[in-house]
Amino acid sequence: MTAERWALPDVEAALARCAARNGQGIRCVIDVLGEEARDHDQAGRFVDAYAAVARTIAERGHDASIAVKPTALGAHVDTVTSERNLCRIARTAAEMGIGFEVDMEGTPLVDHTIESVLVCVDDGLPVTLALQAYLDRTPDDLELALDAGISVRLVKGAYLGDTTEHGEIADRFRRLVDRLLDGDAPFAVGTHDPTLIRWITKRAGAEGAADQLELSFLMGLADGTKERLAADGWRVAEYIPFGRDARAYVLRRERYLRALEHEGLEPTP
Repeated sequence: MTAERWALPDVEAALARCAARNGQGIRCVIDVLGEEARDHDQAGRFVDAYAAVARTIAERGHDASIAVKPTALGAHVDTVTSERNLCRIARTAAEMGIGFEVDMEGTPLVDHTIESVLVCVDDGLPVTLALQAYLDRTPDDLELALDAGISVRLVKGAYLGDTTEHGEIADRFRRLVDRLLDGDAPFAVGTHDPTLIRWITKRAGAEGAADQLELSFLMGLADGTKERLAADGWRVAEYIPFGRDARAYVLRRERYLRALEHEGLEPTP
């Protein structure tokens, strides 16, 4: 399995794919790959790279947001600087009229990530935050996010969570979706589980909440499902990462497929 399935080499390739997806009615989430900034200078370069991507998206009129990981912004070097960097990118994105999303990483970073997002939101900056269904704390974090006006992208989680059992994670996912549908705030769900996708779309449709929901998918998976859902009028997004530092990201994707295979499951086609 090649890295090209999961990530593109540079920003031009990512934005070309985004333009093609936009033509199919699919929004894009662009991620500059890179984790574990080792010093302030490296973190600063990631800030500059994200700002440049946001400006280019705005100039070209793509339907796209940018997604960042706190580790790329120096979370393991200096949490104060990482928080400041996060809000700097959020402000640039807001000025460009571009959506800004924050990916959730490993459990030790959850508190820092949420606290940083809260600082940005308190400054009036719109942020979408990924929350992970496999963590015991997520129902409480979801309430905190909703109370603060933070948009939510609900995902299973790709690091080490509190459970690895597929059925338990799916049950948690359903309960969290039910809570989101109890409100009226727009939200996104990221899953490649065909059973969950059918349940979510049926549930949202029955609630008359199709416009409240966005279905998010990774590049490299579920192309047929993305295109079908978009053609049927659902809001759909594709996560498009690019950059040379793709190894950690690709390893998580490959681990996900191995875990599914171990349980006799497959992602939606």
